[in-house]
Amino acid sequence: MQIIEEPLEQMLKQVEIRTSKVANREEVEKSVREIIANVIQNGDQAVKDYEKKFDRVELDSLAVTQAEIEAAYNDTDQSVIDALELAKKNITSFHKMEVEDSFVDAKQKGVIRGEKIAPLAAVGVYVPGGTAAYPSSILMNVIPAKIAGVKRVVMVTPPQTDGLNKAVLAAAKIAGVDEIYTVGGAQAIASLAYGTETIPRVDKITGPGNAYVATAKKQVFGQVDIDMIAGPSEIGVIASKPAVPSQVAADLLSQAEHDKLARPILVTDDKELAINVNAELDRQVKLLPRQEIAQAAMDNEASLPLSKISMTPLH
Repeated sequence: MQIIEEPLEQMLKQVEIRTSKVANREEVEKSVREIIANVIQNGDQAVKDYEKKFDRVELDSLAVTQAEIEAAYNDTDQSVIDALELAKKNITSFHKMEVEDSFVDAKQKGVIRGEKIAPLAAVGVYVPGGTAAYPSSILMNVIPAKIAGVKRVVMVTPPQTDGLNKAVLAAAKIAGVDEIYTVGGAQAIASLAYGTETIPRVDKITGPGNAYVATAKKQVFGQVDIDMIAGPSEIGVIASKPAVPSQVAADLLSQAEHDKLARPILVTDDKELAINVNAELDRQVKLLPRQEIAQAAMDNEASLPLSKISMTPLH
């Protein structure tokens, strides 16, 4: 990663300029609009055609069977199961504290007022596939819905040529997912929003995805609710002399390994720290199973607005 020495204001302008070049947004918007319209009109067949085109998988059925889920759970290493169960326990204890109660107030004669808290009937959870598996994403999206009382939680995830990741299916079982469909991309979001012959529509869609997934969520908002429009993974670290270079580098790589479009940024007023962090990045990236992706995220200036270490006064 290159070290840039310049004032903060100038650095922020570079971020803005390079961000605008990350992707052809108009092209993505148009493509997603066409995918949604096709799914609305042609349902399952459109979804299967897109899976063959984009994921190179020919699907006979979109639904994952209970037998497939059980087999994946049984084949998952026990240490992974234990970690998922522990995560479920921690996530559950936190989100239980968020639950709101309905109330009615009739203290004033002739006036009754209150608020009824009711769960949505159905929620769809998008789980990314492709370059990585995210079982934790399943837990963090499904468990709050279950605590809220949602009766039908649907998971969609892109099909893989060698089958779905076992840990992903195990996490779905542990979290309490009711239905799983092997469909990804904008076509998955369209299916959840409008429904197909196989996939009944939902009331809300949550979960991260690529530019096409994020754009699809934006376009179907209003037909269904969504959680947010998530972009590529980003991390900004502000650090000065006391910081430990190895720890700063590890933080930057924690997001860089997610996606070639990820944006790891360090802002510091200490050139020596910047040099040492750079050396740590070069050392640690070679140890990652996803080295190629992390390295691309740090190197790819065309797709990454500012994958640089930037120096600027912090006062």
